[in-house]
Amino acid sequence: MTDTTFRDPDQPLDVRVADLLGRLSRAEKIALLHQHQAPVPRLGLPAFRTGTEALHGLAWLGPATVFPQALGLGSTWNPGLIRAVGAAVGDEVRGLHHKDPTRVGLNVWAPVVNPLRDPRWGRNEEGYAEDPWLTSWLGTAYARGLRGDHPDYLKTAPTLKHFLGYNNETDRCTTSSNLPPRVLYEYELPAFRAPIATGAAVAVMASYNLVNGRPAHLSPLIGSELRRWTSDEILVVSDAGAISNIAGAQGYHPDHPSGYAAALRAGIDSFTEDTEDTEPTIERLTEALRRGLLDESDLDTAVRRILTIRFRLGDFDPPERNPYTAITSDVINCSAHQELAREAARQALVLLRNVARPGTGALLPLDPGRIGRLAVLGPLADALYEDWYSGTLPYAITARDGLAARFAPASTTQHSGADRIALRTADGYVRAAGDPEGGALRVDQVRPRTVLPDGAASDDGVGPVDGDGGAAPGGAGTVPGDGWFEVFDWGQDVVALRSVANGRHVGAGEEGGPLVNDRPGPGGWVVRETFRLVHRETGDRVLLHLASRRYVRVGPDGVLRADAVDAADGTGFTVELVADGAAEAAALARDADVAVVVLGNHPMVCGRETEDRADLALPSAQEALLRAVYAANPRTVLVVSSSYPYALNWADEHLPAILWSAHGGQEYGTALAAVLAGDADPGGRLTQTWYHDAAELPDLFDYDVIATDTTYLYHRGTPLYPFGHGLSYAEFAYSDLRLSADEVDAAGEIEVSVRVANVGSRPGDEVVQLYTRQRRSRVKQPLRQLRGFARVSLAPGAQTTVRLRLRASELAHWDVTRGRYVVEDARHTVAVGRSSADLVLTTTLAVHGEPVRPRQPLDGPLWATDHDEYAGTEPLPDGPDGAAVVAREAGGWIRFSRVDFGAGVPGVAARVGGRRPLPDGAELVLRLDDPVRGPVAGTIPVPPIGAGGAGAGVPPDGDAAPDRQPAREVTGHWHGAATGVRDLYVLFDAPGATVSWLTFTAGVDGDRTGTGTGGA
Repeated sequence: MTDTTFRDPDQPLDVRVADLLGRLSRAEKIALLHQHQAPVPRLGLPAFRTGTEALHGLAWLGPATVFPQALGLGSTWNPGLIRAVGAAVGDEVRGLHHKDPTRVGLNVWAPVVNPLRDPRWGRNEEGYAEDPWLTSWLGTAYARGLRGDHPDYLKTAPTLKHFLGYNNETDRCTTSSNLPPRVLYEYELPAFRAPIATGAAVAVMASYNLVNGRPAHLSPLIGSELRRWTSDEILVVSDAGAISNIAGAQGYHPDHPSGYAAALRAGIDSFTEDTEDTEPTIERLTEALRRGLLDESDLDTAVRRILTIRFRLGDFDPPERNPYTAITSDVINCSAHQELAREAARQALVLLRNVARPGTGALLPLDPGRIGRLAVLGPLADALYEDWYSGTLPYAITARDGLAARFAPASTTQHSGADRIALRTADGYVRAAGDPEGGALRVDQVRPRTVLPDGAASDDGVGPVDGDGGAAPGGAGTVPGDGWFEVFDWGQDVVALRSVANGRHVGAGEEGGPLVNDRPGPGGWVVRETFRLVHRETGDRVLLHLASRRYVRVGPDGVLRADAVDAADGTGFTVELVADGAAEAAALARDADVAVVVLGNHPMVCGRETEDRADLALPSAQEALLRAVYAANPRTVLVVSSSYPYALNWADEHLPAILWSAHGGQEYGTALAAVLAGDADPGGRLTQTWYHDAAELPDLFDYDVIATDTTYLYHRGTPLYPFGHGLSYAEFAYSDLRLSADEVDAAGEIEVSVRVANVGSRPGDEVVQLYTRQRRSRVKQPLRQLRGFARVSLAPGAQTTVRLRLRASELAHWDVTRGRYVVEDARHTVAVGRSSADLVLTTTLAVHGEPVRPRQPLDGPLWATDHDEYAGTEPLPDGPDGAAVVAREAGGWIRFSRVDFGAGVPGVAARVGGRRPLPDGAELVLRLDDPVRGPVAGTIPVPPIGAGGAGAGVPPDGDAAPDRQPAREVTGHWHGAATGVRDLYVLFDAPGATVSWLTFTAGVDGDRTGTGTGGA
């Protein structure tokens, strides 16, 4: 090799990487393992950083094109469009990197491919769909756009988030996601596989949570699954602060050096810790090397992956060799990207309801020529909000802006629907500064004068108050404007207050700070602009500042501060209604030809990173506003702009038309106006089930979608709006469903074709969806499962033949008896239609696969985690790579279905242990066919912790957690009565007892071997 080998772009990539790796010192290698990689001046290596946010636009780095949220992009069901959006975002990342390479890195942290299992997840907006196959398809498209098409160079290095089993914000760093094997292999892993296997994504971020009791950052799946899907090097980065959690919040290792070492050995290559401060990471990894927890080869493996990505980005090559280095910041928010944002927002709009009324027909589309007055109402009528992973909006076209422009010369009126209130104390009213910079809120020691409608003045306040200290409508007059506050209800009793004096929101800074009206609105990692009005027994209310969890009180200087720990110490306020927002909005609706009510969420409040939703309900004030407007004008269109589904039960029963989209970005208003006016067809389709109520959902922390009948795959109820739902202004007819063959073997594929015709009077967009259902199986199968789709646009009278490919291998499920995917010998229903609940044509396909035979207990262990059903148990680790099952409660059990005992087996043994001290005599009970009434076939003793000389301390294994106690292999008592094919139940009589596996062998009762690692 020459001194310039790694600099020679004509050398093979692996040769260049090996050459550079060999030139680095140990200290230089360690410094490359942090997010902010130090330069190596002696080799001419520049600094490098991972982690530019690019979920639906370039984020956190100033104005850039803001596209619809990822959930909205998913709702387009248009991989080509999503790839174009990814390409545009990649261009903007490159362009800003060209301008500021130090601040803007080329490793982008997008897309998010966690399937949207539960709509209460605070980060619902970041994903694409609840279906893993659709998620993978759309995530691949976005990542492919981000990475570019060059055969050698990456435009950016896309990073999939978050591996693995991550759908809750509540206690996200300490909760464990239960992923039984079928859920893991059929639901969670497939969403990640395609983007990696196709080369679209080149990196992955591990998730905060634990999976089956083990921190995701230590998951053996990183090596055993993720990195086996491709021959390319995959960079795995940690989430912010997650490595420190291993020995911190999770307590999985005794100290940081051992936690950091375990993460590096598990496959984490880049440590996102302590923001730009690299020293703690360097010190902890250096200490791990000193202790012998790591060796040089562990460093080399991780650094090799890091360098490979940097080489592919062209980091060490002459700029003229890399076409992406020519992209400049001129591309940011260019006209082409604005048009793309407009088209994406249009295709993301989903028409949920459009009911024809007798004599009038459907309300939508609206005819601009027949509308003289249009009322645009609601808290999102004239506002666009950024979410945590948005870019800074370069401009904002709100619903009001778009509708006013499209429906001109019609008169457009607008009202937020927010109540205006005054807060009165015993000493006077709360007042706010009127200048744009705002100021501290204070209580006037002099009671303000109220201007009555007739011009008279009163010193008696602003109007009546209800008996609970709340506002009563119909006050006598109005408080001067500097005492008015608009109240925005964002759900779960969380409100934001906007001062009428200067149009700025009220917030409080650090704990104990004054309330100041100087904020544009709720925002930031810690949202300091939200409150809750809490009733007290005294009849008044106190104001709880949610970020600080402190109550507001008025100090001796009259200034309001959030510094009271208890509600009793807060200042009591009487809330007086100055103006009834719903009534005022209804009055405008009454005078309009059509009312458009725009409701939804603020993406920084009640459902965002770090905060899950408690329910699916619309905020109560928004629901009241909608009902008031509809009562005033039945020609009301509900437009919902939100990061997640709502339970719109009343609206679906009463309103003639409902549209939904995720927050649509800078061109939202233009897109909305085009769809409402009929200039464009509402082409979006739902990628999540919309439920009637959160009661239809399981516990937020239960990830077993199969056992809990969750998502459209297994849900047996009738949803409010099903997966795949979305209406068109056109009418489509399906006919002539055909299969290229009526049967197929496990390695084959067929073509599914169907004729689709536009039989309506308007052009329209249809998303033709293909589903299958396996009719018989050894295991519980999905009720329906998406296998393909096609988006078509047809003029009136036009028709086309849609052709979709179906591979038999895609019909496989994970067979726990053999630990692999299996295509069963079975018949499948093949169906096409408009949604998962509107399948208009069906046929049958015979698949010649393989039978799943009964378990053969003498062929090998029955692994506890490979059970078929369970109750009162959960998975947890057994050693660095193994797994066990632990009882959460006495009487918990696991079931192995169809175990073939033949003429009988001579004995049973098991690996058992305890997560906690167990009582003397604890045992596993083996029953046949029924967990309660079935005959007892045997028992297995679970020795107390420490029995047989085994201590209760941390096992010698380097990956052992403090709460994982030694396990033992013991021989059980087998009654010998089991013959033939039977279901075997393993019952736990003590909480905390664990089992890793069972074997059926000859042996005598008692202790079979010594101690091992795991069991908890």
